[in-house]
Amino acid sequence: MFTGIVEILGTVSALEKQDDTSSGGGGTSLTISNAEEILEDAHLGDSISVNGTCLTVTEFDKSSFKVGVAPETLRRTNLGSLTKGSKVNLERAVSASTRMGGHFVQGHVDTVATILSVTPDGNALTFRLQPRDKSVLRYVVEKGYVTLDGASLTVTKEKGGDDGWWEVMLIAYTQERVVMAGKKAGEEINVEVDMVGKYVEKSVAGYFEGKTGGDVAVLEKMVSRIVDERLKQAKT
Repeated sequence: MFTGIVEILGTVSALEKQDDTSSGGGGTSLTISNAEEILEDAHLGDSISVNGTCLTVTEFDKSSFKVGVAPETLRRTNLGSLTKGSKVNLERAVSASTRMGGHFVQGHVDTVATILSVTPDGNALTFRLQPRDKSVLRYVVEKGYVTLDGASLTVTKEKGGDDGWWEVMLIAYTQERVVMAGKKAGEEINVEVDMVGKYVEKSVAGYFEGKTGGDVAVLEKMVSRIVDERLKQAKT
């Protein structure tokens, strides 16, 4: 679990398509350098968010670490397009003492979005993005959260439909601390939508289908109560 508050920018020092070392596992591996600040308390097996993707540390030293990248991850994210020298957003998994300054982020990328435009607004930048998988648009709401390359950002405007998109704004402070600020129209961003929306959707569906279920039982009860109250109000 992460917060979406990027800690530092790391630098890609290697992307091996076939890493047959013990830490590479016979698949694709990614090595990130200039990461001293987040490796002081690192352990093998730790989770680190790399551009919003939760990856497992398989090797590290004082300033760099290696992670394995599964085929599914390469298909769903923009990690496969990284090259030596690319900057990446990094965040360690939350601890008991972490302040939740952003929102609950799993590090499970839903899809990628293409930047349609970047528009200056005073000292801020407005990004308009269109997702490859249009189904995620139903979880994107104005003033809601969305995670872009691992950074928790607020949706300022959205439009649904087959040509749907949403916009976020990067203030000057954020521009200096995330990789998205340096990206241009046509480039891709990793997207994770707010998981609360998914739970609410499943809860509402479960209510109307007469189902109950483990992980969302509490939400189902809450939604059921709200729906019952609204139905009673409609009858009176």
